[in-house]
Amino acid sequence: MNISIIGAGAIGTAIARLIVNAGLKVSIANSRGPESLASLVAELGPLAQGVTAQQASQADVVFLAVNWSKIAKAVEGLGRWDGRIVVDTNNPIEAPLFKPFDLKGNTSSQVVAELLPGARLVKAFNHLAPPLLANPEAEGGKRVLFYAGEDAQAKQTVAGLITQLGFFGIDLGGLQQGQLAQFPGGPIPGLNLVKHN
Repeated sequence: MNISIIGAGAIGTAIARLIVNAGLKVSIANSRGPESLASLVAELGPLAQGVTAQQASQADVVFLAVNWSKIAKAVEGLGRWDGRIVVDTNNPIEAPLFKPFDLKGNTSSQVVAELLPGARLVKAFNHLAPPLLANPEAEGGKRVLFYAGEDAQAKQTVAGLITQLGFFGIDLGGLQQGQLAQFPGGPIPGLNLVKHN
């Protein structure tokens, strides 16, 4: 399974570290080009490589980890997604103002899905702050990650990846239910739950 990340900010970097720590390869893209990722790739080691957004979009599973206002530009011109899985890690709010964006009654994932024709979207990795996301094991158990989506097979793939990265996944249901973990507005964001065996 090829895995990539579009976005190399705090969330994208935390996910990249989780992936290589699990012994998996990852490709990372940002708006400034692969050369700008040289120091991050060197830190992550031989399992990571910097690529263009176009190259990243061809992976089997693509994590989209871009500031809300920059998502449309980040995926512009990438064409149809032809059934590839996109993990939407985004929330419709960003620093420094932390003023919610007007989604006109839609969930954030519905807005993102419209920008990614043909993608199988799964909402996940969006309810914890980067320092917590970076540490799947806590207090002798596994941190809980919520996920949601309309495609059962895509959700199963992401659930498997969540487990492989060291978390305990909980299926919220469809994208409408996924807004429970959407920040702001949902009751779950920031909820740091740990599953003990």
